[in-house]
Amino acid sequence: MKKRDFIKNLGFAALATPLFGAGMNPAGESHLAPYPQDRGEDFWARIRKDYSLKPEYINLENGYYNIIPNPTLNAFMAHVREVNYQGSYYMRTVQWENKKRITDRLAGLLNTTGENLIITRNTTESLDMIIGGYPWKDGDEAVFALQDYGAMRDHFKQISERFGVVCREVSVPNHPETDEEIVSLYEGQINSKTRMLMICHMINITGQILPVRKICDMAHRHGVEVLVDGAHCIGHIPVDLPALGCDYYGSSLHKWLSTPLGAGMLYVQSAHIGKIWPLLAEHQREPTDIGRLNHTGTHPVHTDLAIADAMDYLEQIGLEAKTERLRFLQRYWSDRLRQVENVVINTPQAPERSCGIANAGISHIQPAELAKVLLDEFGIFTVAIDYANVKGCRITPNVYTTTDELDHFVDAMTILAGRT
Repeated sequence: MKKRDFIKNLGFAALATPLFGAGMNPAGESHLAPYPQDRGEDFWARIRKDYSLKPEYINLENGYYNIIPNPTLNAFMAHVREVNYQGSYYMRTVQWENKKRITDRLAGLLNTTGENLIITRNTTESLDMIIGGYPWKDGDEAVFALQDYGAMRDHFKQISERFGVVCREVSVPNHPETDEEIVSLYEGQINSKTRMLMICHMINITGQILPVRKICDMAHRHGVEVLVDGAHCIGHIPVDLPALGCDYYGSSLHKWLSTPLGAGMLYVQSAHIGKIWPLLAEHQREPTDIGRLNHTGTHPVHTDLAIADAMDYLEQIGLEAKTERLRFLQRYWSDRLRQVENVVINTPQAPERSCGIANAGISHIQPAELAKVLLDEFGIFTVAIDYANVKGCRITPNVYTTTDELDHFVDAMTILAGRT
């Protein structure tokens, strides 16, 4: 076999090797017990052992970045070593074929194809590529929410200054009565000049899940395209992109899929690929080839490879089991605190309107002070949210979080709520 073919095959073999090799348990550590077959507390206690956790505090801020479980981390470090070992040869031979293979697998998780999906660095890059690359004209209008992520709202304001686009903002209520209330909120801002709605699949500051399909159906009746911020959804809840009916969808894989930092994705419906102006110039391609939007230059390709390992780990847990566990953990603490005087829960109570993320505040304590006291006095790390109609701390447990840790959080919030 020629050396070139050997190295090429090695690249594919490394990618195709299962995360959990023969004779080794899934954690990649010989001293760890196998996973229990059922998904009871013993299973989640075993999952916790896959994580290296700091003892100084309880981490209830997994929404920014889900730390990587050790099986995925070990595989990632192996990719770093392998790419470094092969050097330029890897970069000039198999990097694109490997990335395509991973893209196709990721697309399968989302019930779409690699012809409509690219791997990016994060949600901001994905959505800003659409906002900045859309063929806007003077007088066009866009609609988004005060609760949307700041980077995208800022980009809309930038295109307003650059192209004369009119931006209209709505405010999503924390406790909607019905889906139709949300749909009507957006529909009320649409007119003949509206070209795009940007909506969240799951609002990052409260965890509220919006009725994406109903909003998309409404918008399409008016000839308006829908850009969806799904930063917190992939690896958190099942995502079926065709079923959602959106035109564009972006997400960060280093959140709930638990890839290394710097992995995201963008989905574009086939009919729209040709009209989006690329963020970075790509070699000549057909207008309908989504690869024209995916020029990255030299970048950390080992991060791309680790996406497959993160999907291996997710499959080991099971997406439905993970979703159920995250929803259980959120309801475990939030249902109890809804009954405590002076505690404000900024997330809908209906189970279908949230999953692992929720937001809690105390009426007489500012969010920044609340986050500080939780960390300094009780050893609980969270993030303060204080804008739009949300005042509180975002609470994001992960699959390694225990009910004992959440009991400690509930006790801390109860004590603080009783202080005057």
